[in-house]
Amino acid sequence: MTENDVAADLTDMERKLKLYADKGHVSGVAEVGEEPGMSVKPDASLIRPLEKQNGFSGSFVAVDCSTRTLKRANNWGVYLMRAAYASVKERNVDWGYRERVCTVVGDARTRSNFLTDFRIELESHMALDLLQSKPEVYYEHGDTRSNYLLLDGGGYFGGQRKFRVALYEMCEKQKVTLLAISKNSPSLHDEKGRDLIATTSTLSPFGIWFCHPVRRADKDKSLYGDIALVRLCEESPRVFRCDIMEYLTKGEIGEVLAPLTTVAADPRCLGYPVSLWLAHDFSAPSDAKLLQYLDQVEKTLANAGVLDLLREEELSCSFADEIHGAKYPFQREMVGDYV
Repeated sequence: MTENDVAADLTDMERKLKLYADKGHVSGVAEVGEEPGMSVKPDASLIRPLEKQNGFSGSFVAVDCSTRTLKRANNWGVYLMRAAYASVKERNVDWGYRERVCTVVGDARTRSNFLTDFRIELESHMALDLLQSKPEVYYEHGDTRSNYLLLDGGGYFGGQRKFRVALYEMCEKQKVTLLAISKNSPSLHDEKGRDLIATTSTLSPFGIWFCHPVRRADKDKSLYGDIALVRLCEESPRVFRCDIMEYLTKGEIGEVLAPLTTVAADPRCLGYPVSLWLAHDFSAPSDAKLLQYLDQVEKTLANAGVLDLLREEELSCSFADEIHGAKYPFQREMVGDYV
């Protein structure tokens, strides 16, 4: 992040909300489609034990992005986006972040879709920049295949609400092990419409295991990796969707996944890889930082002559927040409830 980035974002916010204040909300904005759902019958024959490793000399780099609300009304919102990375190599941790202010005019669904797309774009840019400008994060180990890049989400590339294809291509070219591991996978169902991860888990006799393939990669549908399910820590019941990029599936899948067991035993992470957990944690700005940005936003809108009108719209939207004791929108946010 640079001051010029934030200054440009504030200028963009001023333009959008001044136009909104003058012209109102124009409906009919094209919405981004949801991730396609899929139904798969659980197959116990695809479940295999995963070898637990006690140590690994490679590195695990993860990127994640948070969204926090600075100002919100029924037809617009101003948000702080923080993309963060965390690199874990044995006991050494490196991390960093970038912040952007994002302004969206539209109803709650339009705003949510736009913010999801923008979040994934920020994560893609951060990962690409790490590969290009900070090679020491990846290449301290002589064998690049021992260096992992972990994304939060499904392994979809190309287009809206998907990671950039250039990121996939660079990881393939540089032989970085690229995996996409989701915190939650509501699109995966069994043949009866139930949660596929839950029903598959009941079939596994193993403490740590993987199920592959739930679905093969299909680049015609933007799915660039085989979908697998993994349980990485015997002490945690959590099972995660893990998309394994197609260029990694020619070898033994267990060998690709086994190193993850070395970074999933931290009790804070509940079986989730610690680098992804840290990237998620580092992406969360403090309340003091949010208030600092809110002050910048309000000064910009006051100078544009639209702050009073927009405050009236905030009051129209925020009564439920205030009766629950929340003075600012970010004080009442649940996970993902930021629109």
